[in-house]
Amino acid sequence: MSDTYREMWRELDMDLEKHDVFLGTLPVAFGEVFLRQENRPAGMAYFDNALAEAHGGRIQEILAGKKAGRMVAGTFCVFAPEELIFAVDGISIGLCGGAQFTVPTGEQVLPRNLCPLIKSAMGFKLDRICPYFQAVDFLIGETTCDGKKKTWEILNEYVPTYVMELPQKKGAADLTLWEGEIHRLKEEIEHRSGREITADRLASGIKMANARRDALARLYRARWADPVPISGKDALLISQLAFFDDPERFTAQVNSLCDELEDRIARGEGVTRKGAPRILVTGTPMALPYWKLHHLVETSGAVIVGEETCTGTRYFAGRVAEDGRTVEDQVKDLARRLTAINCACFTPNKDRVEDILRLVRDARADGVIYFSLQFCQPFGVEGRLVERALQEAGVPVLRLESDYSEEDVAQLKTRIEAFLEMIAS
Repeated sequence: MSDTYREMWRELDMDLEKHDVFLGTLPVAFGEVFLRQENRPAGMAYFDNALAEAHGGRIQEILAGKKAGRMVAGTFCVFAPEELIFAVDGISIGLCGGAQFTVPTGEQVLPRNLCPLIKSAMGFKLDRICPYFQAVDFLIGETTCDGKKKTWEILNEYVPTYVMELPQKKGAADLTLWEGEIHRLKEEIEHRSGREITADRLASGIKMANARRDALARLYRARWADPVPISGKDALLISQLAFFDDPERFTAQVNSLCDELEDRIARGEGVTRKGAPRILVTGTPMALPYWKLHHLVETSGAVIVGEETCTGTRYFAGRVAEDGRTVEDQVKDLARRLTAINCACFTPNKDRVEDILRLVRDARADGVIYFSLQFCQPFGVEGRLVERALQEAGVPVLRLESDYSEEDVAQLKTRIEAFLEMIAS
């Protein structure tokens, strides 16, 4: 791929030497984690190729869109209302960083005791090895945590960054605040794209986003079967690619894969033995290309049957009502979906605990792994409340904290294996 797209990357002002080093590590890691799996669904071939072309063919599509006048917006969070971007025929790209490779560069301008996701994202821009960062017209940030809130001020020095103020509660006044933020973002997108967001255009954007959510929800329901028809790490890869791929093509491919999975379920065919330990993961997002936890769990004899994360159920939680007649009504519907996303940034957050307990029941999980990235204060602190609720419900729970490095792999594997033995006893 390097030779084919090298001129394109050069025109994007990428650091080709660093980019070569970064890409050079991925094929081996991908092969080890994904391609050695037995009995993978045939439909995973599309997603394997989508990852292989993430810095190539997909970037070509985006640049062709820009040449045709389409706006490209980068996002960092599931709270960014992509429906507004779709309404102007814009391209929405998720930009969270999930690689240790760029963390040291991020630490040149950010504190070391900061979430690795934030440091990795900053490093991707400073190192100039992410073509998505290089291709976007502007970024949409949000105030989900103090680390992000202050990082946007620094990132704005390198690429225009628009910040939405996310409410910290879910009362009437908070929804009013969020409606106002959506209206202001609407005006920003109209200004940057040169296109008015009408009710008809926004209705189309809402339907496109809802269709993608429906497809992902269908995929997650398929994972509730025993034996499981698809591994947890394959499902995670699909969710990660949702932030990058063309939404309509992605939705069609996920639904096609679900047809295959549902046929497998009907035949009693799975990727693991029937009765394998079933684990639900909850906690911080796992941005591409972070697969460490899933790989450790699933090479220890268990299967991950769901993720209550921002790269899991929180990404497709809820649907936006499709019957709004005016832009005002549609903005209110977009704001109401906020209540379906139970991020740890909210207080109080009892709905998230109820979500996790419901997922345990629906997925018939034997245990829960509560995973936090180091220095992620909201999820780290909320872990105690979730752990206590799970214990009171009689659900085994293991709390883990890690970063993007491989230094703690042996320690994590030991703890995971001990947890699985405890569940089996």
